[in-house]
Amino acid sequence: MKRNMIMAVLLALTLQTANAQEESAMEPDVVQKSYIYRIYLTDKKGTASIDKPEKLLSSKALERRARQGLGVDSTDLPVSPKYVKEIRKHAQVIGNSRWLNTILVKVTDTTVIQRIEALKFVCGTRRVWTSPDRQESLPERGKYTTTFTKKDTLEDKIYGKGDRQITVMGGDSLHAEGFRGQGMTIAVIDGGFCNADVIPALKRINVLGYHDFICEPRPNIFFDTSHGTGVLSCMGLNEPHVFIGTAPEASFWLLRSEDGRTEQEVEEDYWVMAAEFADSVGVDVINTSLGYNNFDDQVTSHKLWELDGKTAFISRAASMLADKGVVLVCSAGNSGDEPWKKITPPGDADHVLTVGALNRQLTNANFSSIGPSQDGRVKPDIMAIGNPSYLMYGEGEIIRANGTSFSSPTACGMVACLWQALPHLTAHELMDVVRKSCDNYAHPDNVYGYGLPNFWRAYLDNKNR
Repeated sequence: MKRNMIMAVLLALTLQTANAQEESAMEPDVVQKSYIYRIYLTDKKGTASIDKPEKLLSSKALERRARQGLGVDSTDLPVSPKYVKEIRKHAQVIGNSRWLNTILVKVTDTTVIQRIEALKFVCGTRRVWTSPDRQESLPERGKYTTTFTKKDTLEDKIYGKGDRQITVMGGDSLHAEGFRGQGMTIAVIDGGFCNADVIPALKRINVLGYHDFICEPRPNIFFDTSHGTGVLSCMGLNEPHVFIGTAPEASFWLLRSEDGRTEQEVEEDYWVMAAEFADSVGVDVINTSLGYNNFDDQVTSHKLWELDGKTAFISRAASMLADKGVVLVCSAGNSGDEPWKKITPPGDADHVLTVGALNRQLTNANFSSIGPSQDGRVKPDIMAIGNPSYLMYGEGEIIRANGTSFSSPTACGMVACLWQALPHLTAHELMDVVRKSCDNYAHPDNVYGYGLPNFWRAYLDNKNR
């Protein structure tokens, strides 16, 4: 799903020679063709042992699992270092997935892959990225404002312009009870967080760290798209009478997996790497407002029959998160009024909360992707306001924007607050509690799912459980 990308615009110069120089400067450079392949491994021989989990995961991650009665298993083991060493003899290793036991390699000579395929521990390969013909210029930091104006302020509403999108879910009552996300950690897997490091209101969000999983990463995740900035603001902003997000006291990891230069399968690999990282550092909840169905190479695009939570690479990993004690909240997609119409991976994953979009009248937004999954599961799971959502983009102002990209984090923040209030629940139990609180739970359908959740009612119904 392509996001709103910040495009650098050069000012026109008056002199003809200067104009020529500008056109030359804007002309992208021709680059050597390169490729990324996903290498599937047969096993994990020679790797670490699950008998020493402290060498596999952080103490925070182990505590989260222990609290839910979960341990480590073979999927938590790293890929075999012996196999990595052997593959490095043939190609540049740029990443791997321990959950799905794969390695990513980058090559300029595709015949190298034939030698890798001949290795006894390799059971398959797949090309997931081809470099564009020309190298785009690097982005520059966009302009931003650091102060709010009178038009940004609603003196009669403590939540400011975020009031309706939180109160319709009973979020204000849960906050009033003291559950505002404190002690909870949320990972945001997205495409970039433009100016989130410099805008004062965003700097006040408790960001624990950030990480870029893209091969040949941009120079700074805070220079690129504002999409992740908007997603983060829906949860983390805490500006009374201007905008308060749904989890203003939570902590956040900012993880970039989306490469805005192209739309190719490798972004699913990057996403899986980001999800594994999030698990390893002990996050409780992940929000991702990314989804994939249509790639630049149409041959590799997903097909509707693949929406079973087990076929798409990204969905296979997403379906594993709850068993590791992590709740994934993801956007349903914005294809409801397009030929595809359906949810986009990882929205088809099992054991996740897939979020559709409502308008301000609490009816379905026409763009919100529909279900069910290919194997008949109710999708989307829940709904939240997304047509429009109020949020902050990289320019530093509170704006309106449409999309399940923003209904998802609005719901995600409340999921974190509810888990703070009900820490005895497992990830699976928490998602079930959220679904049961929805206004359409008795009669779920393929458009509205289980409906709009009421997090206050969910808390009241389960606090003595």
